[in-house]
Amino acid sequence: MGAAMMILHQMQMSGNCYKVRLVARRLGLPMRLKEYGLMDGSTRTPAFLKLNPNGRVPLLEFEDGRLLPESGAIIFHMSEGSRLQPDNAWDRAQMLQWMFFEQYSHEPYIAVARFWLRYAKPQELEKRRHLVPEWHAKGKAALSVMESHLNAHDWFAGRACSIADIALYGYTHCAGEGGFELLDFPAVSAWLARVAAQPGHLPLGEGW
Repeated sequence: MGAAMMILHQMQMSGNCYKVRLVARRLGLPMRLKEYGLMDGSTRTPAFLKLNPNGRVPLLEFEDGRLLPESGAIIFHMSEGSRLQPDNAWDRAQMLQWMFFEQYSHEPYIAVARFWLRYAKPQELEKRRHLVPEWHAKGKAALSVMESHLNAHDWFAGRACSIADIALYGYTHCAGEGGFELLDFPAVSAWLARVAAQPGHLPLGEGW
């Protein structure tokens, strides 16, 4: 019987799940993937809701049975004490600042636009078509904030790639699927290339 390892309950196309796979690959942490369908309701079943009452992935299941949802919490825990977190307390605070920015000002517009424009059924998208201009306006505003920072810095926290960069990379690198033109943000585009050039990089389409 094989050795126990962490299980990532996930959807392959999800940027939030991708962040966890990317951190695991960068740190050499083996995990098994358990896939859930995007539209099949599998994260709303009683069995899954016992694991995560919020009914969402990613959810990391540890060998001892502990369960940790929320991508930011997962990658923070996985990377603690590693090269993916700055040593300096102030830089770690900056890291968390950008991770909160990603979840509150970035993901709700860039990831949501990608989901509805790339993956949703056409008839469902039509019900929300009036929201697309707002998604694009607020998503571009978030990209502009990133552009301003990256005009003066290579990374979002400290002097090296951290989980703040991975958190923002997850949905930024595929923002074109949501109708965002990344060529309008040259500093962001250069940063995306820097992240992808890091040792142990994992493309979105690969498992672990």
